[in-house]
Amino acid sequence: MNTASEPDTELDLFLTGSLFFDIIFTGLPTAPQPGTEVWAEGMGSVPGGIANLAVAAARLGLSTGLSAGFGDDAYGAWSWSLLEEQEGIDLSRSRIFEGWHSALTVSLARGGDRSMITHGHPMPISAAELIGTPPTSKAMIAELAMPGHGEPWWIATHPRQGKVFAAVGWDPTEKWDTSTLNDLELCHGFLPNHVEAMAYSRTDSPDAALKALSSRAPLVVITRGVDGAIAIDSSTGEQASVPSLRVAAIDPTGAGDVFSAGIVLGTLAGWPLERRLLFSTLCSALAVKHFGGSLASPGWGDIADWWESTKLRARENAECADVAKRYGFLDEVLPQHKPNAVRRAEATFGLLTEAEAHYRPHGHDPLPPSR
Repeated sequence: MNTASEPDTELDLFLTGSLFFDIIFTGLPTAPQPGTEVWAEGMGSVPGGIANLAVAAARLGLSTGLSAGFGDDAYGAWSWSLLEEQEGIDLSRSRIFEGWHSALTVSLARGGDRSMITHGHPMPISAAELIGTPPTSKAMIAELAMPGHGEPWWIATHPRQGKVFAAVGWDPTEKWDTSTLNDLELCHGFLPNHVEAMAYSRTDSPDAALKALSSRAPLVVITRGVDGAIAIDSSTGEQASVPSLRVAAIDPTGAGDVFSAGIVLGTLAGWPLERRLLFSTLCSALAVKHFGGSLASPGWGDIADWWESTKLRARENAECADVAKRYGFLDEVLPQHKPNAVRRAEATFGLLTEAEAHYRPHGHDPLPPSR
């Protein structure tokens, strides 16, 4: 088993989870049917799963540590190199397991959504064994354990993790056992989507779910897809609601992870709640305009490009003028970062650019220059 060296400094964000190697096919004329062959116009390959969140956070300037198992195949080696060397993610709590292949997902992007086929095997050791003594961090995002899956690894060590932001996965049984939320009292934030929030709170609207869940954790943020996001931060006494941004969405993979990274950044920076929601909504909107989950995550260069373009269009377009008014805080935030330091980088294993090429004749913008 191979591991990276131990980190020397405190992290902003520590993550653990399952890593996948995603192969994305785009430009499908029809859905595949038994006995047929369909040719795709584009194809790209990127690290997926927990890598979506790790890359999103790192590109926003958060020093990010990831604990994940990597296969000892070409997919695993490439993903390790990309995450550590290109994205600057600390992999000191990750390992390459000999004789264990990477989990693989094939994603078929069509009609603004995607279907996925995945194959993989359980990691040879538990998450707790892989992590060992977790690094100190200002924040972590942890998934709440489903009933019957035992106590989450972070319960015993959460004081080392600063602010814990909880997430929940899809319940395949659709029973939405409310005991899943028992550990929320140990968390600073809860980041469900509206379907999860309503199901676990037994309510019939996102607003009712927000009110019900706000007693379980200081910060509750509910994403509502095209309807934006709502939140309550009882630690500051704030409540906020923001609309989504209208964009030509191509691939929704990882949009929730990008949103969550923005919330962590804004919370650690002490931003007002509405600003946190607006910024996170912007980051996820920029991500869905491109293919590839992790490598669609925007950096500060992408955000700066969008802001300058928006301000220019605001002079002649009322809708853009309204957006520019809401996002005026970026004039204050952007100088604190290096706008030209990070832009989306191209994947080289599977030529991610192929996945986007067939959209360019239809009026979609190409990627900004890679760093």
